Amino acid sequence: MNNLNKTQTMAKKHHSLNKKQRKEVTRFVEYMISGGVWFWSGYIIIVVLTAQDVPLFWANFAGNAVGIILNFLISRYWVFKTKRQSKLGVATIRYIVYTALNAFLLNYLILEGLRQVGIEPAIGQFIASGFFTIWNYFWYKAWVFKGKERIRKTKHHA
Repeated sequence: MNNLNKTQTMAKKHHSLNKKQRKEVTRFVEYMISGGVWFWSGYIIIVVLTAQDVPLFWANFAGNAVGIILNFLISRYWVFKTKRQSKLGVATIRYIVYTALNAFLLNYLILEGLRQVGIEPAIGQFIASGFFTIWNYFWYKAWVFKGKERIRKTKHHA
């Protein structure tokens, strides 16, 4: 099968998805790009700082702080498009709480655990990011950027 046929086959498969499925595939691709920005900015900072003998805790903190800010902005305005002002406060608080636990605690514990078995942060961060790629997507979609639940108004007939 040549490249043109492969492209046409993939295009047909993409069109066979319904609108909701296409939207979800697009959102996941955008999420992966957003996560890549977090990963690479954080990765570079963590690796550079640990190479300079900065303790792992502080290197992890600095790297993830930069990545978190970039990821939040991209996720909020592009991936999950939480545009309503009322949802901004809710999403921000949820993101801070969720991310503080994941990036600053769970990621550190994963890196430290891997370091204890001989895997340095330069490799450990790739392992941790594999876990967080799936873990965060579902939590972001289901809770962090979901916003407040709205009560639907129903018409009551007398």
